Amino acid sequence: MATDAVLPVHQARSRESLRKLLDAAREVLGRHGTDGATIARIARHAGLTPGSVYRRFKDKESLVEAAILEILEQQEETMKTRLTEIATRQVPLPEFTAMLIGGMVGAYRANAGLLRGMRQFMQSRMGSAFWKNASALEAAHFQRTVNLFLLFRKDIHHPQPGVAVSLALRMIAGALYSVVVWPMQRTKATIDLLPVDDDALTRELTRAFLSYLGVET
Repeated sequence: MATDAVLPVHQARSRESLRKLLDAAREVLGRHGTDGATIARIARHAGLTPGSVYRRFKDKESLVEAAILEILEQQEETMKTRLTEIATRQVPLPEFTAMLIGGMVGAYRANAGLLRGMRQFMQSRMGSAFWKNASALEAAHFQRTVNLFLLFRKDIHHPQPGVAVSLALRMIAGALYSVVVWPMQRTKATIDLLPVDDDALTRELTRAFLSYLGVET
């Protein structure tokens, strides 16, 4: 009985330490980038010893890979839920677009450091099994987002709705990377050419998106 009682406790502690490590890897990657995400720093942030990290992961790369794949998997699960919600609601396309782009602006702003770290790490692992898995998850998420917009196909007047939505989403993501995630050096001239705040940024990106799709607003 004593042995049977100890096993679930040990498993619970093991799951808790893994959760701490993955959360810490995500936090450290966002704060310090790929080079700064060392085993010692991640372990310290998780309140664990470096030895406890190596008992689970052979190196830093394996730990960061696991953390990034979990982020992408969670993102995909969230999108599945959102697809179901949108499919059962009557939301006008302009309103839905503003909601989705506003969410993107907020998420990019809140997670700019993490997005930079993830992109740097993925680029450093191009061609690896991890890179292929991560790319497949990103592609699935992107396609699911395209499918969401194609629920409003009747409101899209571009002659190729699928192509238009796909390209428009890439343009929005590219704009957010250049303005929020990897902004150019700020000078008065560049600041004057940008929206004054994130609400204005959301409005302008929404306007551009809908205009390209030929949506009447």
